[in-house]
Amino acid sequence: MHLEWLELRDFRNHRRTAVDQIPEGLIVVVGPNGEGKTNLLEGMFFLYSLRSPRTSTNAPLVREGADVGYARGEFEGKEGRALVEVEIPRKGASRVKLNKSPLRRKRELRRQVRSVLFGPFDLPVVIGDPSKRRNLMDEALVALWPLKDGISSAYDRALRQRNRLLKEWEGGRGGPSGMDAWDEELIRTGVPVIEARGEAVARLATGASLEFEELSGYGLLVAYAPNVTGPGPAEEAFREQLAARRADELVRRTSLVGPHRDDLTLAVRDLGARAFGSHGETWAAALCLRLGLAAAVAAETGEPPLLLVDDPFSALDPSRRDRIAQRLAERGGQVVISVADEADVPSATSAVWQVEAGAVTVRS
Repeated sequence: MHLEWLELRDFRNHRRTAVDQIPEGLIVVVGPNGEGKTNLLEGMFFLYSLRSPRTSTNAPLVREGADVGYARGEFEGKEGRALVEVEIPRKGASRVKLNKSPLRRKRELRRQVRSVLFGPFDLPVVIGDPSKRRNLMDEALVALWPLKDGISSAYDRALRQRNRLLKEWEGGRGGPSGMDAWDEELIRTGVPVIEARGEAVARLATGASLEFEELSGYGLLVAYAPNVTGPGPAEEAFREQLAARRADELVRRTSLVGPHRDDLTLAVRDLGARAFGSHGETWAAALCLRLGLAAAVAAETGEPPLLLVDDPFSALDPSRRDRIAQRLAERGGQVVISVADEADVPSATSAVWQVEAGAVTVRS
């Protein structure tokens, strides 16, 4: 997957940034903190994801003083060329065109464009609450299989309806009327989520553990921890656990069984994620999860995704910095990293982009 060129207008602090003829290999974005390095990588990722990992609304993405921001770029990959143009209003939904035609479904874009982004915002995946790890699993399955992007939302709709039934129940024997039907809907929509998450985690775990071992000398355990477990088919285990927890659900007025309570087990040297020995170890684990996902996408599609790595060296000791720099330089395809210090620019780079006050200068 190759990003040919990029244009950002009124995106964060980038009034107008245009970069033509983006090369293969390792590209380093360098500049002091606060000048727009992260914003640049975010803009590149936005062309794939149509969302920001740092905000849930559009307003912060639009430069102060402007009403609309723009992100444009053209990708080339196995599926052909993909021209992506996004108009980002301060209020309301973004308007997206793919090859000059309005985008109807995100899956149409994600079938042609693949990108993986790492940044400091990934640390909660390792040390935060389980919802952060569930989000990672769902991002992974969509990155691997774009056509499955609707399975989590289908389950979420069934879960909301079932929870509403529990909350509105006025009491009485046996629970709310229609509960059995919503049990079956929860099972019908939940089992595909369980299966897809399990497969996605299995795919990214291999690469994540390998990358972590290259950095630290010992592996990272990455394992799916489903809420629904059992020796038989998932449907039967789901049904049995719902029946077993029915009384508790009627008391607590919420659903207690299903993939909305899944987790991801992360451990090194028999220590769980919350017990990692250092900030550097936590940082390395979060980084390696994204590198593992990038490797899984490359294996699934036959080409490496655009890999964006924001500030990879800041929490690593010098030896680990050298190792991760070498690993990133050796990866196929395009890899874009940001660093604050000129001394951290690896020698094996294809290009250096200097960022100052939201303006980019390309250096050879």
